[in-house]
Amino acid sequence: MSTVKDRYADLLASGQLRPDPDQARTIERLHDLAEQLSVQPEKGSVLWRMLRKAPPPPRGLYIWGSVGRGKSMLMDLFFDCVRMTHKRRVHFHEFMIEVHDRLRVERAKEKGDPIAPVVAALAEEAKLLAFDEMVINNTADAMIMSRLFTGLIDAGVVVVTTSNRPPKDLYKDGLNREHFLPFIALIEARMDVLTLDGPTDYRLARLGGAPTWYVPNGPEATEAVRAAFFRMTDFPPEDSVHVPSAELAIHGGRSMHVPKSLKGVAVFSFKRLCAEARGAPDYLAIARNYHTVIIVGIPVLGPDKRNEAARFKTLIDALYEHKVKLIATADAEPASLYPSGDGAFEFERTVSRLMEMQSRDYLAQGHGAE
Repeated sequence: MSTVKDRYADLLASGQLRPDPDQARTIERLHDLAEQLSVQPEKGSVLWRMLRKAPPPPRGLYIWGSVGRGKSMLMDLFFDCVRMTHKRRVHFHEFMIEVHDRLRVERAKEKGDPIAPVVAALAEEAKLLAFDEMVINNTADAMIMSRLFTGLIDAGVVVVTTSNRPPKDLYKDGLNREHFLPFIALIEARMDVLTLDGPTDYRLARLGGAPTWYVPNGPEATEAVRAAFFRMTDFPPEDSVHVPSAELAIHGGRSMHVPKSLKGVAVFSFKRLCAEARGAPDYLAIARNYHTVIIVGIPVLGPDKRNEAARFKTLIDALYEHKVKLIATADAEPASLYPSGDGAFEFERTVSRLMEMQSRDYLAQGHGAE
């Protein structure tokens, strides 16, 4: 199996990445951690039984920097190269939703502190937890972070996470932030903090200054967004029939099929997103899990498509609030999507957001920005 350094060197040699001192320093640390984890005896193994206990785990990592600097890409390299069984990679939002679901189950048992059994179960399932895009934007998460992650680290779980913010700016100006400050202290004391903020914004570079809204729907627009997808994901166009799909978990036990899902980029048809019965939980799940969404086949809307228009407004609100990049094909420019009739006035805010989402300032913002 190739190492983290080997994989990174291949990307540089192929021209997919440019030399970047921040990335090089981060790769060194990720390589060292992957090697350390790969030789850690796992519970139940012959070496673990000989030692009768696992040696102290290595320190985890908190990697932060601006959008598009390659944090998720480096996490891919690292996670793939760690040779251990009990490892898990998950988007931070989905992990916290899962944690709260587990806490509700434990509280219903009325057997004392619910956090301890949740920590024990998580630590049993994975000795490496790798998170994409740690961001704290609600009080419920903030109130439990310190105890939850102290418990996990004390149980020998190595935490590696990426974020668009330095630790001191997490949950900045949040309600009751004083209860969250011990978590910041925990990161600084028990994890290594690395800055990944080099000169190249790879997401913007791969958009290449091209438009993000294509009119009208048709073969030319479809080909343009198809090319954008392959630029954003580095997937070979000649192998397009093998682009992976996904089943996106929706809070409440449902799931949504994502026809194309790769490296934080999702492709949907307007019909799948807005002509079917969907609501805010569906759109929030998309916004939390994907930094870029491609929507094809947006029609001109009006009173005869009132339900589709209402869903589209909710979808755009979710994408906008999470700073998701939107690439789309449509039958009209945003200002002409809902030209007249009952509901046109209410659609004006959506038009404004669609226009802003095409601006360079918007595209340069980090995914999940509060």
